[in-house]
Amino acid sequence: MYAIIETGGKQYKVANGDVVYVEKLEAEKDTTVDFKVVAVSTDDGFKVGAPYVEGAKVTAAVLDLVKGKKVTVFTYKPKKGSKRKMGHRQKYTKVQIQSIEV
Repeated sequence: MYAIIETGGKQYKVANGDVVYVEKLEAEKDTTVDFKVVAVSTDDGFKVGAPYVEGAKVTAAVLDLVKGKKVTVFTYKPKKGSKRKMGHRQKYTKVQIQSIEV
């Protein structure tokens, strides 16, 4: 059994017990969150929502709030002597899928 959830403008395929890094959520560590279910696959078949599956719910536990790898951005304008180097670290929420309910 697996489900496709939507959070942070992205979709993730998850199953029970999976650990997933999603875009930063407004949730504290050691709490639970619920996700919107786009599609769910069970023994009975595959069910797709329009836009979400009614009655389906995916519950996950927030394990940690982490940062991704550093990305270096370098911009310049040729022949002008103008250049700028910047860095960015994206924030993620590490969650573990506890249950998929249909």
